[in-house]
Amino acid sequence: MMHQGAECIGEHESLRRATQMMRDLSVGALPICGDDDRLKGIITDRDIVVKCCAEGKDLDQATAGELARGLVWVDGSSSVEEALEKMEQHQIKRLPVIENHRIVGMISEADLAKELPDNKLAEFVHRVYASA
Repeated sequence: MMHQGAECIGEHESLRRATQMMRDLSVGALPICGDDDRLKGIITDRDIVVKCCAEGKDLDQATAGELARGLVWVDGSSSVEEALEKMEQHQIKRLPVIENHRIVGMISEADLAKELPDNKLAEFVHRVYASA
């Protein structure tokens, strides 16, 4: 169900670079990978707006690693139910997929909308957005 081939932004790369990658890839979130090519967190377009732009920080000076948050992920062998449960438990809309300690994809709301039956999608949306 995941979108394969997620591209990482390096933890030392600027937030301006993150915004350019998001634009070019047509995504709203990027996994952040360290120098060791391991997942360090995830950054969203909203994170950049709220935690950088609104705070008056410089997009060219602030790094993705500074905003790294939420080291929540799912193993590539996990079931759809396990992924949904993790997303609901952590109230997240995007979930990195890891195999052999490397990111191999992301599960997003768009992926869920394509793959889940309407009743299961409605249940997921209710659980994730209910406390938002």
